[in-house]
Amino acid sequence: MNRKIIYILTFVLAAFLMMSCVSAEGLLDFLNSTDSTGANNDTTFVVGFNSNFPPFGYEDDNGEFTGFDLDLAKEVCNRNNWTFVAQPIIDWNTKQLELDSGEIDCIWSEFTINGRENDYTWSEPYFNNTKIIIVKGDSNISSVSDLKGKTVEVQYGSSLLNTVKNNETLKDSIGRIIEVEGYDAALMDLQSNVCDAVICDIGLGHYKILENSGDDFKVLDDTISSEQYGIGFKKGNAELRNQVQKTLDEMFEDGTVDEIAQNYSDYKIPEGLIYPK
Repeated sequence: MNRKIIYILTFVLAAFLMMSCVSAEGLLDFLNSTDSTGANNDTTFVVGFNSNFPPFGYEDDNGEFTGFDLDLAKEVCNRNNWTFVAQPIIDWNTKQLELDSGEIDCIWSEFTINGRENDYTWSEPYFNNTKIIIVKGDSNISSVSDLKGKTVEVQYGSSLLNTVKNNETLKDSIGRIIEVEGYDAALMDLQSNVCDAVICDIGLGHYKILENSGDDFKVLDDTISSEQYGIGFKKGNAELRNQVQKTLDEMFEDGTVDEIAQNYSDYKIPEGLIYPK
């Protein structure tokens, strides 16, 4: 073998060894950065949320994501020196997949615990969401019993539909249940007498009423049911849950949660707060 060939082979071998070292180093870095405990040891906290559910999470007139849940999450990040990232969940059906894959660190978005207790590692409940009944201002409907034979609208695919269907007394008395794409359409139907009442979550309901302030609506004193909102973490990720829960408890204790909730008092958020035991 002549000297030129030996030189070329030596160069190729050296290059191969260098690439192998870089790949090995990258692999080690990756493995070292993976926290099997689920603790949030980096500086970024990615919150998955529904951007179409005011006043908990939505896009404001300036194109910025805001809302009660996001404000709470931002303050948790501030106190832990984390960078807050709001990550809209485009397809709500993929929320658990995004969480399990690590694309998001939690689901913090008017997220109902009831019925999902075993699907996630949960924070303590922090908000009691009641289901309200909205009617026209001049309606003769004043209680749940007055819904007998009436047409009621609920949002398509929402938990409200199950709530109504699982309430045998209510289901049997309501004349017709219509599912609609959103509450803007529902309130338009209510205003034009297509339906007699709309059943809605308390925060969103009051938000939509104020948004349509030119129309005359009222909320009945009677409510349908209630459910509790919590923060959902990947199943088994107790360490990150504990970090966030400890901070949120401190925020309740020093009055920060109350202060943030007051910014959404028009939507009855302060009345729904659940304080740590």
